[in-house]
Amino acid sequence: MLNWFRTGRVSAAGVLACGLLLVVQQVWFFAGWGGSEVSRLVTDAAYVPLAIVFTVLAARVARSKRQERRTRRAWRVITVAFICQLAAHCSWFAQEHLLHTTGYPSAADYFFLLFSPFMFAGLLMLPGRHRSRRQRQKLALDALIVGAGGFVVLWYLLLGPVFKTPGVTGWERAYTAALPIGDLLLVLAVSTALLRRHQADTPAPMRLLAAAITVTVVADVSYSWIQVHGGFTGGSWPDLLWLAGCFLLVLAADQQYRRPPRPGAWRGDRNAVSVLPYVAGAGAYLLLAERSSHLPLDPYGGMILGSAVLTLLVMARQLYALRENREMAVTDGLTGLANRTLITERLDQLARQPIRPGGHTAVMVVDLDGFKPINDTFGHEAGDAVLVATADALRAAVRGGDLAGRLGGDEFVVLMHGLPSRETAGAIADRLLEALRTPVIFGEHVLMVEASIGVLVRDEPDASGDTLLQQADAALYAAKRAGRGRFEYYSDLLDTRAREAELRRAVADDELVVYFQPAVELATGELRAVEALVRWNHPSRGLLGPDAFIELAEETGVVVPLGTWVLRTACREAAGWREAAGRPAATPDAADVRLSVNLSPKQVAQADLVRTVESILAETGFPPDRLTLEITESVILHPDPLTIGRLEALRDLGIELAVDDFGTGYSALSYLRNLPVTVLKIDRSFVTGIADDTEARAVCEAVVHLGEAFKMTVVAEGIETADQAAALIEMGCTIGQGFYFHRPLPPSEAGVLVRREYETRGQRHRT
Repeated sequence: MLNWFRTGRVSAAGVLACGLLLVVQQVWFFAGWGGSEVSRLVTDAAYVPLAIVFTVLAARVARSKRQERRTRRAWRVITVAFICQLAAHCSWFAQEHLLHTTGYPSAADYFFLLFSPFMFAGLLMLPGRHRSRRQRQKLALDALIVGAGGFVVLWYLLLGPVFKTPGVTGWERAYTAALPIGDLLLVLAVSTALLRRHQADTPAPMRLLAAAITVTVVADVSYSWIQVHGGFTGGSWPDLLWLAGCFLLVLAADQQYRRPPRPGAWRGDRNAVSVLPYVAGAGAYLLLAERSSHLPLDPYGGMILGSAVLTLLVMARQLYALRENREMAVTDGLTGLANRTLITERLDQLARQPIRPGGHTAVMVVDLDGFKPINDTFGHEAGDAVLVATADALRAAVRGGDLAGRLGGDEFVVLMHGLPSRETAGAIADRLLEALRTPVIFGEHVLMVEASIGVLVRDEPDASGDTLLQQADAALYAAKRAGRGRFEYYSDLLDTRAREAELRRAVADDELVVYFQPAVELATGELRAVEALVRWNHPSRGLLGPDAFIELAEETGVVVPLGTWVLRTACREAAGWREAAGRPAATPDAADVRLSVNLSPKQVAQADLVRTVESILAETGFPPDRLTLEITESVILHPDPLTIGRLEALRDLGIELAVDDFGTGYSALSYLRNLPVTVLKIDRSFVTGIADDTEARAVCEAVVHLGEAFKMTVVAEGIETADQAAALIEMGCTIGQGFYFHRPLPPSEAGVLVRREYETRGQRHRT
């Protein structure tokens, strides 16, 4: 039962029942069914279940571990206030319909009076935004202004009449005055709580509590007014307000319990609550003007009118100053566009809006290409001129209601709403790019500027404002990588963090698979080695080659665990082939097929590389002298002593080292003499043109002769035709791999090929 209660089903049923009860009472009241006595009974009876529900729900909030500690502490005090309300309603029903007692003030009146100080304390205890001492002082002044305005109204309606009403005992007079004073405390507490949050999203529970207190205060004032001027009778119109206030308390407690334990971030936008002090001041003066209308113009009329007008003008001036300060706080000083503060606020607002069909929203991040050289060459004044010109171009592109802003430096943001299609955002980005290509005249110089733009068309309803900006930024960098001076749409493939997490899950969940591409003797086609090549068996995109994810793995560091996984898996597979062919690890044969595995530069930089390789070989049983580890040219171009030490340690284990894609970089030949490298692999880009490109043929011949000079084995990659193979044989290259001989094979097919080769060699050896 307790678990059922905690899930919210009971509270939802209670809220629904209270709503239905309120509707029934309202219908009963306005229909006038059963006469005044029955109407009083129905009305007074309706209070009790409402009070029980909001008290129980408040107690649940006060005990809930989902709420932060300060919130629970505040709601404990609010629960005491609700208990006073419950006791008051129960007492009122008992004295009116069971005991038939009269008297003013009654026991119920005292409980009603106790509600105010406890509610006052609970509201002030609710957590708000941290403020400086000056901000707290301003908040206190704003709340006191609201309280002073409320005091003027209460004095006119109640306190003044109470002190001059004849035939009222001192105790009755004191209670009648105490009730509006308690209401004044509630007005102060509510205004303080709301003003304290006007720079944040005022949560629904706070708004509901404020509405409940407002309705209750109006009802209390009406009750006291009626008591002073003739006596209150149950079932009259103030009960409608009290009941509505009770239902709002039910909703407030329920919403507070349902509120996320970590609400959204604070926002800095204005809120209508910030004008409360001005409304209170204006209301008080209007009331004063109405009450003083019968006074003679000389001297009171002119003085009162002048004071009211003077105060209202000061308020108007203050509101203007607030607006001016606000604009200064959210405007970029150089360009006049929105600054980062306003951009962040609008992005947060955008993230909370529902996605509507046919009304697309786009976030564009604009970054100037080549801005830094302009600053460095012509000075910051020239850079500022370019930024101002960029701002003018953005203003001309955006419509009313859209936003153009500067994030900082040479980076800008455009937020556009209500676009008819995704393609419209691209068309606007194209126009922006063209506009930004317009030369900027600075003195005698003509400054040429281009820009790159990342475009996000929002389609994720749960993405936060920060996420939207990050996604647009990812699209921007994709545009820069694609050549600059262009725009790119955001897609999931550009989300580096999400793709990194997905790739890490792929490694952990065995979504990767190792294929093997054979390398053969060019003259005979005899199998000499197999190279391990990783593939990603993506659950939705199918089998992906390394081009789809290796660059990401290198950028994010995932290549280290991925490379370790590939080495372990390849060694385990190859060891299984050897055992199936009757070649145990303990007796390796020089005729055994070699296994080649790539090492990334980040793997080579790992301090525990040698230990990792040793443990994998020990775990899988694969012989180290049949393993070739391939490194890239970048490793041999700038080798540090630690790197050289790791490579020599691998060599000492019996492992052969190869330089992959040789010829594509700027290899330092002197390092080839000092590093423990024994194999050079000619990059496929040179092999592709070897038959008809003299330069590619010259490079291949140079690498072959270089290998002969250093007593290294040379392997050609990417052989796809017989002419390419013949040309390589002619220049002295003996080993090659490519589609002409074998495509990369899945483990099962590669295993069949290797075992067949072992059987052939075994038969040749026996004969």
